[in-house]
Amino acid sequence: MATTAFNSQIFIQEAIPGFESQSSDLRRTVHTVANIRGTSATFLVADSGSAVATTRGADGLIPARPDSLTQSTATLTEYHDLVRKTEYTIDFGQADQRQIAIRTTNLVINKKIDYDIIGQLDTATNQVSATADLASLSMVAAAMKKLGENGINPNDSENLFAVVTPAFYSQLMQIKEFTSSDYVDVKPMAGGMSQKMKRWFGVNWIQSNLLTGMGTATEKCYIYHRDAIGHAIDKATFKIDAGFNDEQAYYWVRASANMGSKMLQQGGVVQLLHTGNVA
Repeated sequence: MATTAFNSQIFIQEAIPGFESQSSDLRRTVHTVANIRGTSATFLVADSGSAVATTRGADGLIPARPDSLTQSTATLTEYHDLVRKTEYTIDFGQADQRQIAIRTTNLVINKKIDYDIIGQLDTATNQVSATADLASLSMVAAAMKKLGENGINPNDSENLFAVVTPAFYSQLMQIKEFTSSDYVDVKPMAGGMSQKMKRWFGVNWIQSNLLTGMGTATEKCYIYHRDAIGHAIDKATFKIDAGFNDEQAYYWVRASANMGSKMLQQGGVVQLLHTGNVA
């Protein structure tokens, strides 16, 4: 006969988040516009067309030139995430079921933003190599060399980003130049808990488990300039609504966004193919 009898189940009235990103990591690394009304957003890339200063001509006149203006259009598509929970689930379910629905539907939309941007990165035509290899100092140096040859200022650290898989990043952690404070400009914790990026080689590094081919022999990782990719979102339609259906007695929460991304300048993106299955 037992001398004690304890309850075998204790339900903690607090929901523990699953392993999903709570925000978009990539939106802050690209050129963004938010106040849009319509089904598309047109970005304008403007430069001199690689012009250099000249002297006066033989006739004494200063030669004139046009600016190079390139328009690229991102098609906006509406995306939604809808969560339904019965009245019974809301009233008697463990933890705050309505707050869970609001949180998860928000992160689903943010995840879609990252996937949308990655879809444009995947259209990159510049590669370090057409053959995948393990991450290395020479691979990163080759990517930076290619960006420099394409006109990207290698000292523009505020606008240079790398998005890589966990396998790529773990390989970098074995490079002394990547881990040494002598080579790292910005440390992840230096700016407080909100600082997620490490700056090395003049590039801000982000890990993402959403990249194409993650965990395979051909992971697609990237180093790019902010102005190479455009992301547009209709701020007026980006919202979360909630309500109750009286007829069927269920609660609903819906997140909606009208958005799209576009490759603006191929020269500003370099793809690094990584053998993530053996890293």
